[in-house]
Amino acid sequence: MIIDKVASKKTTYESDKSSEKPIRSIAKAVSWRVIGTLDTLVVSYILTGEIVLATSIASVDFVTKMILYFFHERIWNRIKWGK
Repeated sequence: MIIDKVASKKTTYESDKSSEKPIRSIAKAVSWRVIGTLDTLVVSYILTGEIVLATSIASVDFVTKMILYFFHERIWNRIKWGK
């Protein structure tokens, strides 16, 4: 598959100056998740009317989507298309 060929190419930050350091991806993931979690909290509260349930939903959403975003960024960082 094409994704295997793209993702299997090993590079380092030093050899690929157009990439981001992993810490930048983490910072972007956290800042975006704060915004996304506030959105999830508001929508969950509007739909359920319960702040405790809305907070629980937003908390799980924060953790899972931050992890997914980090790996999404790292995979896209390896793809040369559009750089």
